[in-house]
Amino acid sequence: MYKNILVPVLFDEEHQPTHSLEAARVLADEGAKITLIHVIEEIPSYATSYLPENHMETAVNDAHVALEKFAKTLPGGTAAVVRGHAARTILDYSEANSIDCIIVTSHKPGLQDYLLGGTAARVVRHAQCAVHVIR
Repeated sequence: MYKNILVPVLFDEEHQPTHSLEAARVLADEGAKITLIHVIEEIPSYATSYLPENHMETAVNDAHVALEKFAKTLPGGTAAVVRGHAARTILDYSEANSIDCIIVTSHKPGLQDYLLGGTAARVVRHAQCAVHVIR
């Protein structure tokens, strides 16, 4: 179905990538590229003084190693770690890399999110490609 799939991955207990990875396998055409992306949010400057000097480099490296493990389980799987605001960065990456499908995980919504989580809702509303939401 799709030739260039983007799967944002969070590293927390609430957002396990298992279902997203399976959806990517099912939706991918033969020879498709599946990119797993993790967005590291910028830390406010007032907070960085409380962190170790190499905190960001370590976080990027650790995320890349974890993504690579998942990517190796997918045909055409690659990993990307980027920095920025989650929704905007996912959308920008998608447009810059000609993504034709984003598979995003949404947590179970609270009243403040109405139907989707905040990042998933922004991606769904603003993406220029197909978006599959996994719950």
